Amino acid sequence: MAQINKSSEYFNTITYTGNSSTLSVTGVGFQPDWTWIKDRNSAGDDHALYDAVRGTTKRIRSNQTDTENTESAGLTSFDSDGFTVGTNGASNGDGEPFVAWNWLGANGTASNTDGSITSTVSANTTSGFSIVSYTGTGANATIGHGLSSVPKTIIIKNRSTLDSWMVYHVGAGSNAYFHLETTNGALSPSTAQFQATTPTSSVFYVGTSDGTNKSSSNMIAYCFAEKKGFSKFGTYTGNGNNANGAFVYTGFKPAFVIFKRTNDTGNWQLLDNKRLGYNPLNYTLYPNTSLADQDEGDIYLYSNGFQLRGTGTDGNGSGSTYIYMAFAESPLVGTNNIPATAR
Repeated sequence: MAQINKSSEYFNTITYTGNSSTLSVTGVGFQPDWTWIKDRNSAGDDHALYDAVRGTTKRIRSNQTDTENTESAGLTSFDSDGFTVGTNGASNGDGEPFVAWNWLGANGTASNTDGSITSTVSANTTSGFSIVSYTGTGANATIGHGLSSVPKTIIIKNRSTLDSWMVYHVGAGSNAYFHLETTNGALSPSTAQFQATTPTSSVFYVGTSDGTNKSSSNMIAYCFAEKKGFSKFGTYTGNGNNANGAFVYTGFKPAFVIFKRTNDTGNWQLLDNKRLGYNPLNYTLYPNTSLADQDEGDIYLYSNGFQLRGTGTDGNGSGSTYIYMAFAESPLVGTNNIPATAR
């Protein structure tokens, strides 16, 4: 199994300032296959998600249930060191500060026949990330994801019709699912969404739900397998203590963390190492809302994990349970590893 020595070759966060014209955003370090953009200053601009499998200018929004739309002035190209955006305000408002999270797939696609439905896949087996496009049938089915290892998290959106995002996370189990655009806790059963069945190293399961498998609808799925020193998907229990909150060991210094309350309602929270990226000023964005940066300092990023430092139920409610997904800035494995320190 290939080992990741430099995390930023597979995932990287970049910040930039919009100019309301054509803008080439560089410094990503690779040609991304999935780019997720948010205006950090405007509560009126939704999250904008683009990927190379669906094609440039094809936008979906994590905080909305609407269909994919063609945003001709949105992300117009994936480039060797980043991407180009047009005049659309949600990705390039004049003078506005933006953040973009970028993942590397295969920089190409392949047809996958591992499942009962043929899929189109851009898979990076080294980093455990794939983008999967397929057409729904409305009947129980399997979908090939191309990872050659078991996905720990799967995020699916129906591109063709108005419907919720569907999220599978290993920490909540095969019989639970989440909506990315709401504050709902874990929902169950997941029979209609994921057949209440754990994915395998070759396929994931979809049922009869319009959100994962509506007949004749175009579907997109983002799949993540866990890779030592690069990514981690798990659970933790909050303690309500802002001085000595719950600590989550990841085995690396996180560059990106999303967490979500499972036993009750709560916002999805997203933090990274670039906004501002040092303790205690780690800014929060909410994938389920269009709110701007929140300077809540909810977590501290350390060399081997992260610690909850708030008392709110969104992230550290006493006795509440949470799922998380994290990607590395500095792995604790690898031939060119340099020990990371918290800032």
